[in-house]
Amino acid sequence: MNKIKAILLCAGLLAVLAADLQAQNTKRGWELDLKKASLDLSSTEVKNAKEYQDFPNAKLTSDSETLVKGHLHLSGNYFARNFVWGNELLLDYGKTTLKPVDGERTTNETSDSILFTSSYTHRLWKAENALGGFEAGPFASLSYQTEFNSQGESPLKKVLRAAAGVKVFEGTYIKNFQLAAFAEDDFTYDPSSENYGWEALLRVEQPIREGVKGVYSGMFRNYLYRSRKEATDIDYEAGVDARLDVAVMKEISIAPFIQYYTAQARAFGKRGQNLQIGISFGFSHTFIKAQEVE
Repeated sequence: MNKIKAILLCAGLLAVLAADLQAQNTKRGWELDLKKASLDLSSTEVKNAKEYQDFPNAKLTSDSETLVKGHLHLSGNYFARNFVWGNELLLDYGKTTLKPVDGERTTNETSDSILFTSSYTHRLWKAENALGGFEAGPFASLSYQTEFNSQGESPLKKVLRAAAGVKVFEGTYIKNFQLAAFAEDDFTYDPSSENYGWEALLRVEQPIREGVKGVYSGMFRNYLYRSRKEATDIDYEAGVDARLDVAVMKEISIAPFIQYYTAQARAFGKRGQNLQIGISFGFSHTFIKAQEVE
């Protein structure tokens, strides 16, 4: 925890030293958003599949399957002249139920994550024309990550993470890009471990036409040091998400998407991978909008 405090202290000192180079921004006050509440659904119901096992028709012989996945993204940000205090809550949970022709019904979790993040970002620079305009500055954050349920015999994931680095945000296209060093306390196992590394996060939006936009996001996290070694340790993890967000009403959208996640275990050479393709039904709403000032 001492190194976590050191990272936050360094970020705070950097913000103070940069106080004379304030961005000429105009956004002030609280902004409270339901960024996205979405539900992904997929169901395949096959009847009398056993009787049709010898038929060359997969639609008649396949297993019945149901996929349900929910996603919630809430944000509450306070915009001051010199800084942004950001708070985000991300919830993901997905289940797949498989009903084989012969055998018992099985249910697997395909997604399970709870992540709360609070951050301070110094509003240091503002670009008016480059890449459609954006703000940038140093930032520091503190987050807590856990799960709804533990996976199999594994204990419930519990990670406290501090990060500090630079961020590009509030852009026409670049909604968020951050490059940071992090330190975390992993309480998943007892005793806990201290882990250190670096990470990069990116979110870009591309307007295509009225009511249609491409949304692309990605993350990469690389672990450089761990104070304790467990069989479930990973060297790195990465993920990308691409979707075409189509507004069907003012706050309701449909988005075909593709998601890919991969991670490399420290203990062996084979890399784990997860690929999802589907359609998401989403809802978003701004409860409080920050004011624009001169």
